[in-house]
Amino acid sequence: MSVTGTVMRRIALPLLVAAATAFNVATAVAQEAPDVMVKRVASDVLATIKADPLIQAGNQARIREVIEAKLAPNFDFMRMTSLAMGKNWRTATPEQQKRLADEFRSLLVRTYSGAVTQYRNETVDYKPLKMNAADTDVLVRTAVVRSNGPPVQIDYSMEKTADGWKCYDVIVGGVSLVTNYRDEFNAQINNGGIDGLIKTLADRNKGVAAK
Repeated sequence: MSVTGTVMRRIALPLLVAAATAFNVATAVAQEAPDVMVKRVASDVLATIKADPLIQAGNQARIREVIEAKLAPNFDFMRMTSLAMGKNWRTATPEQQKRLADEFRSLLVRTYSGAVTQYRNETVDYKPLKMNAADTDVLVRTAVVRSNGPPVQIDYSMEKTADGWKCYDVIVGGVSLVTNYRDEFNAQINNGGIDGLIKTLADRNKGVAAK
């Protein structure tokens, strides 16, 4: 065998092992139950928040970095945006839909990043999941237990996708996150059309980023 062939075999074997490992991890995540996924992600994020000195000091860049890496991949922002848009979603072009989803994603990440700075020693109570084996749309119920007030109920609407379970709505104290934006989005569209809404969201994200 040539030297080149030997070198290629030595390179290829670790790559194949790494690829197989990545595939197994991806498969395990895809088959993960929705309540298990919510608990895993939430526990990971909260543990990071509690242990990271930059986050505890209020470093927004670091907070957003953690949210983007650990939380955002588990959300279906396209569906969230379509629900927030309501009937107006169907009138948007594919390009407008993508821009809306991107801006709404940025808005939600920044909003959640701001909320993270308030976290200290809260704990999460995970309720038993009511689900049948064939269900592809479920509600994962939790409650944030606080030391200075009553628990806050936070529920996650989850949909099973080819990439595993994804969250498409968060219900806080009985109020849906996505439908809470619907009136605001409709008002913006009535005043300036879909492009007007895109501009409003982009300007808001730029304003928050500047602060």
